[in-house]
Amino acid sequence: MDTDSALNCLAALSQRTRLETYRLLVRHEPAGLPAGEVARRLDIPQNTMSTHLATLARAGLVISERRSRSIVYRANLERLRTLTLFLVKDCCGGSAELCGSLLSELVPC
Repeated sequence: MDTDSALNCLAALSQRTRLETYRLLVRHEPAGLPAGEVARRLDIPQNTMSTHLATLARAGLVISERRSRSIVYRANLERLRTLTLFLVKDCCGGSAELCGSLLSELVPC
């Protein structure tokens, strides 16, 4: 991942509704959720939710799939992995032992 891609992802997540939406979708992997269900669970009007989902999709953080009459959204976990690795790539100046506590918290995932 390059800096511009990371900035696009971080910008997409820097708004409360989009961050809550993304976290909700991560919790519902791998099945995902229909857009209307995401809006209902977060108590957001559907047209507003569509705008937020489009922003997340442009950043590559969510993937959509049409299932019958619904559009189901899923978190793009590969993109999350890539962003996380970009953020911690130079952790502790390359001294892996100093990043141990960070890594140990990620292991239960």
